[in-house]
Amino acid sequence: MTNESKSHEQSAPQPDHDQSKAPEHAPISPRKALLGVLIALIVAVVLAVAGILPRRSAEAALARHTTEMAPPAVIVAPPKLAAPLDNLVLPGNVTSYTDAAIFARTSGYVTRWYYDIGARVKKGALLAVIATPELDQQVTQAEADLANAQATAGNARTQAERYSGLVGSDAVSHMDTETFVNQAAATSAAVRSAQANLQRLRELQSFEKVYAPFDGVVTARNTDTGQLINQGGSNQLFHMQALQTLRVYANLPQMYSQSAKRGEKIGITFPEHPNKTYEGTLVRTADAIDPVSRTLLVEVDVDNRSGELYAGSLAQVHFKTPPVGPTFIVPVSALIFRHEGLRIGIIDGNSVAHLVPITIGVDDGATAQVISGLNPSDRVVQDPPDSLIEGEKVYVETPASHANAGGK
Repeated sequence: MTNESKSHEQSAPQPDHDQSKAPEHAPISPRKALLGVLIALIVAVVLAVAGILPRRSAEAALARHTTEMAPPAVIVAPPKLAAPLDNLVLPGNVTSYTDAAIFARTSGYVTRWYYDIGARVKKGALLAVIATPELDQQVTQAEADLANAQATAGNARTQAERYSGLVGSDAVSHMDTETFVNQAAATSAAVRSAQANLQRLRELQSFEKVYAPFDGVVTARNTDTGQLINQGGSNQLFHMQALQTLRVYANLPQMYSQSAKRGEKIGITFPEHPNKTYEGTLVRTADAIDPVSRTLLVEVDVDNRSGELYAGSLAQVHFKTPPVGPTFIVPVSALIFRHEGLRIGIIDGNSVAHLVPITIGVDDGATAQVISGLNPSDRVVQDPPDSLIEGEKVYVETPASHANAGGK
């Protein structure tokens, strides 16, 4: 080693053993650590409260808004008082006095028909003729079976009489005599059976000709020449109605049921005869109130020998009724038609809807007279929603607020 390298090693600084050690820090006191944790918790709570409270407030507002908007909004108005009603006009259903669908009683082919729709026929008039070749052959066979049975019965009866005359002289045995007597009785029963079968077939054969069952008008013809007809109710040949007298049915409200007197003259009008009133007679009532509509079914007969009126039309029946209570006028849009009957919605003091049954009188298309079911203090729902049900909570709008909402 040279002197130069030695001098370099000697001149190099030596490491300081004290500086190689890590500095020592003073330990944190438990009080300061607890204070830091407490501050962190306070900050977390403040942040949580700042985020939850607005959300809770928004949820509460949404719930209040949903609760307020859940009930259907309706507009109510009191019914208008009308003059006492002494002439009740009700719709009437006009029907024929007698109505019959005529079917074939036997099977075959229509060879001819004689009357078409609108024809006025008398009772017993020939309407159509049906050809029944199979039935005719059955009648011929039944006649031959009857002749055979009669011949057999005659022979058996002769044998029985002969043996009955010889048994007294012991020329024949009692056993043979009883055999021929029983055979005569059996063949006699066979004759009666053959006669009944022949009579049945002849009665069916008589139905080849179709006759009118009463005086009336042919209102439908559902057959034609050459058409195959099956026995029973599958083929309606004709439809007839007796129109000399028409029946008019109307439903009289329960409160006026006691005023319906048999024999009373009732005025009847028709829209196709606007300037004419027909006089009918109340002939009968159902003598029972319909539990669904709370009405009494009455029948009024009207003379139609002139042929001016048609069955199936709608009539207006004018009843003279004593005033029994106040009459109100409501818009037709307030009426509710349900399967239980005609209803109207009213709102009580707690904003709860009730569907009450009503009876209407005159209906002019825009307003209707309510003759029963309403009180002057009732608040009637105007234009009720279809979903309105009994006991439902509703939101009652004032006409002013409804108008403002419509303006928006």
